[in-house]
Amino acid sequence: MTGITEGYIASEQLHSAPNYHPLPVVVTSAEGSWVTDIEGKRYLDFLSAYSALNFGHRHPMLVAAARKQLDRLTLTSRAVHAEIFGRFCRELADVCGHEMVLAMNTGAEGVETAIKAARKWGYDVKGVEPGKATIVVCDHNFHGRTTTIISFSSDEGSRSGFAPFTPGFVSIPFGDADALERVLAQDPNVVGFLVEPVQGEAGVIVPPDGYLRAVRDVCTRHDVLMIADEIQTGFGRTGATFACDREGVKPDLLILGKALGGGIMPLSAIVGSREVVGVMTAGTHGSTFGGNPLACAVGIAVLELVRTGEFQERSRVLGEHLHARLRAEAPEVVAEVRGVGLWAGIVLKPGAGPARGYCERLLGRGVIVKDTHATTIRLAPPLSISKEDLDFAIDQVIAVLAEPAG
Repeated sequence: MTGITEGYIASEQLHSAPNYHPLPVVVTSAEGSWVTDIEGKRYLDFLSAYSALNFGHRHPMLVAAARKQLDRLTLTSRAVHAEIFGRFCRELADVCGHEMVLAMNTGAEGVETAIKAARKWGYDVKGVEPGKATIVVCDHNFHGRTTTIISFSSDEGSRSGFAPFTPGFVSIPFGDADALERVLAQDPNVVGFLVEPVQGEAGVIVPPDGYLRAVRDVCTRHDVLMIADEIQTGFGRTGATFACDREGVKPDLLILGKALGGGIMPLSAIVGSREVVGVMTAGTHGSTFGGNPLACAVGIAVLELVRTGEFQERSRVLGEHLHARLRAEAPEVVAEVRGVGLWAGIVLKPGAGPARGYCERLLGRGVIVKDTHATTIRLAPPLSISKEDLDFAIDQVIAVLAEPAG
């Protein structure tokens, strides 16, 4: 790290709350799978902004859609109708195989929206006594960092210092459909089960085969909404449009974000049936920027890319290559390689040293990856990455893992 980079970081730290611990690189431009820093050095982006950049940086079709909309209309708020909004909702509902959309901005807003919709559905449709609605979640989940969401997190780093917490949640082990069955059999006030089809922040943890199908069956039998948080898993990351598609499962509510905005605009949504999403009537929820025309234009272009199936197939095929190489060539420090599609978590053995150190050494080799929970290196390249670039990054990862810990 040179004086130019150090100076910029020092200036940033002077005025920005230290709520993140970024890698020591200052990015100024990007194209496709590559970014360039303030000193002109190029890096392969093997993180994709936690799957917000599934289609790469500045995909030409997405940039063109944003520029075209910039010249027409960027914001109205929902106080009036915007010409493009209805089309976005219709097309997103169609891709999801559902009927109705409630658009917001960030992933955390999407989760909060789903929580509110599930509770209101529970009171208005299921007939739960007011104030008694319960939502079941999973241990080691990550759904965001708002006050309500951290109330059911098991990550003390997210929770410490922010009590009192919001009640109404019960946590069970991830991947255990029998545990869900036991809770639902005992508590008639459960209105929803909120689950990540693959737990990303926890270290790219893939549940056992058949888990999502079993969850769907349990929720149906107990008249409970299956709520799938596909904010990170959605739009091709796992080799299918949605991770639930891999088991042929249709949740009652899908929570979408990140890649839906194409890496250009914050855009999130819940998508479900008219019976469920329709409970959110005028005045129950809203956002000045939620579903704004600029975001909708980008979202429509994203859906056009998704409909081609190209990125899902690239994720599936290149993902198989990624996992095959990592598992076959993993150095001694690796305890496990987890994941699906173009998404992997490399778990280090005890004594291998913190994952952060490996990420910093990879940065020196021109590859951006990030640690999670000190012991896992998370890989999530753009789905548009070439096989040559993918192999370059894998080569660097394996080489760094083979180096003595330091």
